[in-house]
This record gives sequence, C-alpha cells and structure tokens, in this order.
Amino acid sequence: MTEDPHKSEPAAAALEGPFTTRQLLRLDEAMRVADQQTGLIFSVYVGELAEPVRQTAENLHREIAGSPLAVLIAVSPNQRVLEIVTGSEARKRISDRDAKLAALSMAASFAGGDLAGGVLSGLDQLATHAGKH
Repeated sequence: MTEDPHKSEPAAAALEGPFTTRQLLRLDEAMRVADQQTGLIFSVYVGELAEPVRQTAENLHREIAGSPLAVLIAVSPNQRVLEIVTGSEARKRISDRDAKLAALSMAASFAGGDLAGGVLSGLDQLATHAGKH
C-alpha cells in the first residue's frame, strides 16, 4: 500500500479485497493503537482457511514475529468462519471468555454485512480486555 499509486498491480490487488482503502486505513490505525496501548501484537487475516480451520489459524499465528504476544483475528467470510488465536503471553491477559465475547460481537456485525466494522469492534474489545501494559 505504500508503493507508487501509479503502479497498477499493488493498487488493483488492494481494491479487489473485501475492504475499501478507507476501511484498510481505519483497520491499520486500530491495530497500531491496540498494539501501542497493550504491548501486544494484533493481526488480522481475511481469506480462505484450509481445513481444519483452527489448525490453519494457529499455523498463521505462529508465523507472526513475537507470536507469544500476538493476537490473530482470522476471518473467512465465504466459509462463515471466525477464529481468534492468542499467544501464550497474550492469553494471560485475554481470557477465552473475553475472546468469545469479542467473537459474538464481530459475528453480529458480520451477519449485518459489516465486515470492517466487526473487525474494528473485535480489535477494540480484545484490546480493552488486555488492558494497558
């Protein structure tokens, strides 16, 4: 996204995704703020998840640098799947119950057709539960 806007491939790839440029900027800002406030690393993956989906989400989580501090929100709209994966250190601050509450809120937004709003809501809730570092 930081490449020359006159180059068509990166820009076209971004435009083909599920988010508008404005939504991508809001998501990026929300993740940055959540990272800064909590000291955790928040990531979002939107796309197909191979079966078994939980294992695939956990594998994606392990690829994040600093994975013990990482929180991954993995969403596959076409499969109607949402997974939240927390690293060993993040799990000390975000309980399974907290993650489930965030997931329920996100699912409600997704059902209403608001993918970006659901992810933003989930990021905010997870960061709030994690608290300040």
